[in-house]
Parts: sequence; C-alpha cells; structure tokens
Amino acid sequence: MNTNPSVEKSFEFAIRIVNVYKYLVAEHKEYVMSKQLLRCGTSIGANVSEAQRGQSKADFAAKMSIALKEANETGYWLELLNRTGYIDEAQYKKLNAACTSLRVMLVSSIRTAKGDK
Repeated sequence: MNTNPSVEKSFEFAIRIVNVYKYLVAEHKEYVMSKQLLRCGTSIGANVSEAQRGQSKADFAAKMSIALKEANETGYWLELLNRTGYIDEAQYKKLNAACTSLRVMLVSSIRTAKGDK
C-alpha cells in the first residue's frame, strides 16, 4: 500500500463505504441511495490516487478538486441516509467524521498545490 496519507485515508474510507453499501443492501434492501453513496464514496480515493500521478501541479489540484466534490457529495448521502433511518446516529457520526477529515486534507492539498495560503 502507498505511504501517502491522503491515498491511505481515502482508500480506508472507500473500504468503509463498501461495507456500508453491503449492509444497506443486505439489511434494508436499499438500492438507490446506497448506490449513490458507493459511487461517490469510492470515487474520492480513485481521484486522489490518480492525482498522485498528475502531469503538473494544476493537474494534481484539478484531480484533488474532483475528489473534494465527491467527498462533499458523500457527506450529503450520509446525512440523508441517517435522517431517513437507514444508518443510525453512531454510524453517521463515525462516517461523517472520517469524511470531514478527508475534506480538510483535500482542501489543504489543493491550496498547497495552487500556492494559496
């Protein structure tokens, strides 16, 4: 596994999202919102991984920005799944905290790549 913290954290988060998806499908027979969560929650790591091989700082920042958009969308689906009773408050808080941590890391990486303070 890569030793880059953003790659590792986003990959570990993707694993958690896959497991939540499996739970939602098996226990709640929920297929629509869970599929949306699966797509955006795993896309974060895919974009972070792709950004590592960016052709320039601008390319890196663009890929990380896509990852940030996916993380924002993931947060939306997590909250919706919580408020509709598909995931409980404890599950939501743990996943949302991890998602928020990823967002903070992504914003920092984007700012650094763009030379922002």
